[in-house]
Amino acid sequence: MEISFLLIAGTIAALATYLLNNWLQMGGVMASAGISLLGSVVFYLFPDLISPNLTENLPFIIMGASFIGMASSRIIRKYWIIGISGFVFSLIYLVTGSFFEGFGGSLGTTAAISLASVYAIQQLKKRIPSFERKFQESNE
Repeated sequence: MEISFLLIAGTIAALATYLLNNWLQMGGVMASAGISLLGSVVFYLFPDLISPNLTENLPFIIMGASFIGMASSRIIRKYWIIGISGFVFSLIYLVTGSFFEGFGGSLGTTAAISLASVYAIQQLKKRIPSFERKFQESNE
């Protein structure tokens, strides 16, 4: 149950930051800072509100996923890419723990890997049908 909550929190944090950044024109840094501050302050002021595991990990997941939402709508136009990237970020964070320490900040590195992976898969998916057509035409 806690893992599901962390995965959903990462998805929502990324989407909320993206909307604040692009719809309300707050800018990536301000949107990420706002979401991160909100997520951290709530659990700092009310540590007994949820379990100790969530109190420890949720602020980091919210902050890291908010880095994904800093993406520009001129580059990433689809909301689902941001949402899935937030989910992937949460998964990577939960699985790797402190593996990325020393690589320019583990949260930022993990966020970049998550967004780049999902975006690359989406771009490949768009190009595969045309590749398949070319392959079929050359075999006929």
